Amino acid sequence: FQRQLQQSDCQNVLMKKVFDTHMLFLQINQSAAALKHVFAALRLFVGKFPSAFFQGQADLCGSLCYEILKCCNHRSRSTQTEASALLYFFMRKNFEFNKQKSIVRSHLQLIKAVSQLIADAGIGGSRFQHSLAIINNFANGDKQMKNVNFPAEVKDLTKRIRTVLMATAQMKEHEKDPEMLVDLQYSLANSYASTPELRRTWLESMAKIHARNGDLSEAAMCYIHIAALIAEYLKRKGLFSMGWPAFLNITPNIK
Repeated sequence: FQRQLQQSDCQNVLMKKVFDTHMLFLQINQSAAALKHVFAALRLFVGKFPSAFFQGQADLCGSLCYEILKCCNHRSRSTQTEASALLYFFMRKNFEFNKQKSIVRSHLQLIKAVSQLIADAGIGGSRFQHSLAIINNFANGDKQMKNVNFPAEVKDLTKRIRTVLMATAQMKEHEKDPEMLVDLQYSLANSYASTPELRRTWLESMAKIHARNGDLSEAAMCYIHIAALIAEYLKRKGLFSMGWPAFLNITPNIK
């Protein structure tokens, strides 16, 4: 089915089905031996169909980053190493696909996935730090990439992930103080003002905490801000005429 899978630059229903089948192997608990083969299959898959991940919609890229990062936090050291190697390979493929210019898509989707995983699975301990160190080691030892800026981009990404993890560790300290916790989340959301997709991720995380604490009007405020971000994006794309002022009649806070 290779011809069908490559239709519309790999953005098609069949590709999504094949990809979802691969993802099931990571979503359902497997033995370390089985996972080794899953990672090998994913390497082949990414190598054969890079445009499915690095072109068009970012959904497949985001889902894969999320599942691989989850494996970077795995109890088994061999699975951690395999997951880190696959992640490095994925970033390198992104760099090659972009004609050795940048890894902007995988960078954005990995930071987004880290932000989601913190809320969903509580990553960030020594196991995860070990995986980040493995990725950095790959970047340092990759002789073919010595004369391009790829190793520097990988280091910048791992540094940013550590910054998010440090901010989250502070949040952990204040988890019984909901106002302080949300204040820290708000600071983190603001630090991504120039990256709407990540700002949205942190606003969603804030909304979940507010809803858990029964602060429904505050949760609603987060969702209005998300809607305004999307409206502003659509306005700049020429798809919506009003942008954020569309929400002014709900709250002046939207400014």
